Amino acid sequence: MTIHILQAPSLWTQQLSPALIKLCQNIANAGGKAWLVGGCVRDLCLGIKPKDMDLEVYGLSADNLQKITHPMGHSEQVGKHFGVLKLWVKGEAFDLALPRTEKKTHAGHAGFDISHDIHLSPRIASLRRDFTINAMMFDPLTSERLDFHGGQKDLQCGRLRHVSPAFAEDPLRVLRAMQFAARFRLKLTPETAQLCHDLLPEASTLACSRIWGEWQKWAHATYPSFGLQALHDSGWLGLYPSLTPLLNCPQDSRWHPEGNAWKHTLQVCDQASLIAKRENLDEKTTEYLVFSALCHDLGKPETTFTDEAGYIHSPKHSQAGIEPSRVFLQNIAAPKWVERYVTPLVYDHITHLSGQPSSRAIRRLAHRLEPASIELWERLVEADASGRAPSPPSRPALPWLEKARDLASHRQKIKPIITGKFLIIRGISSGKQMGAIIQQAYEAQLDGSFNDEDSADHWLLQTSHNHDV
Repeated sequence: MTIHILQAPSLWTQQLSPALIKLCQNIANAGGKAWLVGGCVRDLCLGIKPKDMDLEVYGLSADNLQKITHPMGHSEQVGKHFGVLKLWVKGEAFDLALPRTEKKTHAGHAGFDISHDIHLSPRIASLRRDFTINAMMFDPLTSERLDFHGGQKDLQCGRLRHVSPAFAEDPLRVLRAMQFAARFRLKLTPETAQLCHDLLPEASTLACSRIWGEWQKWAHATYPSFGLQALHDSGWLGLYPSLTPLLNCPQDSRWHPEGNAWKHTLQVCDQASLIAKRENLDEKTTEYLVFSALCHDLGKPETTFTDEAGYIHSPKHSQAGIEPSRVFLQNIAAPKWVERYVTPLVYDHITHLSGQPSSRAIRRLAHRLEPASIELWERLVEADASGRAPSPPSRPALPWLEKARDLASHRQKIKPIITGKFLIIRGISSGKQMGAIIQQAYEAQLDGSFNDEDSADHWLLQTSHNHDV
């Protein structure tokens, strides 16, 4: 069981800005009461500096709230339907919302009727929250904390639990459960997992942008394996047919003491997250690494067999993984540029097993990986090799990276010497034949067959004699 060490509420105010305290004081002076709500209270509980400051304001109308906030900074209504006012004070942003109830009116994530009531009790207002860890409230002026649903205890014990049966009104909450589990190392309670399972018929109503948004948050989480396990426990893993075969795909215990391909993939994703944080990778590069970690062995179920001696083999599984990787990335509505990075990494994730790297092998690898880099590839290989606990972490492709750094071929694309213009000047007309020659020439150039125009002319002459070009 996961045990989180939580910070005492008496220390929370130390992480709150003077601007926030002044805002809450102004609201109180006008007869209202502001509570910090949602994720910022959860983060304070964990000792994490909150990124988003959300306040729920009781006892004041929307017009009065706008009058109070107007002198403090720039404000605008960003969610009139939800009664949300955005306030910027010297670079800080605050979201202020009125208490509300939500009633399900039709299928989908947005199918709700919203009712505002500034005199609603905090307990009733909290019932619309998704998870207990997000339903805590905190008064910055008095340090009073409201926790009607046991969110602090759930957080401490690593539980992800829904607040009320109203959870089942929004299918997006299942994917939110996935990314919360991954970010905070949580496990779904059986009751919440069942509610998630009951929402399966509504999964098709989710907008692509919302699906991708939750998967993006998963990719930046510290414990992506917990998110994948939550997806499995909820029954929603079945929505991704590229992933489910991993559950029953065996691996040779000589190389994989951790177990089957699913267990291996969970560990590799966690290792990728560790590496991304260790290397301080930017957001997009982190996504490329973590999604390639998730997809790297998707070709194993199709290619795995057991020989007569009882040994398990998965020949050419890296190549076989390209199509299921594409299908999965399409299923989560990933942008095309993610696929362009992930698929070459999947294709070449075991290339280092071919032996010691030669200059030719490095150049060809760099060419195949584009637009990904050899640095990113080496990090994926490290995650793959390290995701085999209890075996220790390792970096088997490091010699390849060091060789590539010496050649600098991974930092800048080698400019082709033989181009269309080069061939036309030498009397070779355009067409399919020219394209084939240019491709063949570039491969030869990468192999070191020529390195300037003179040697390129010699290569072209030899090729012409041999192949009637």
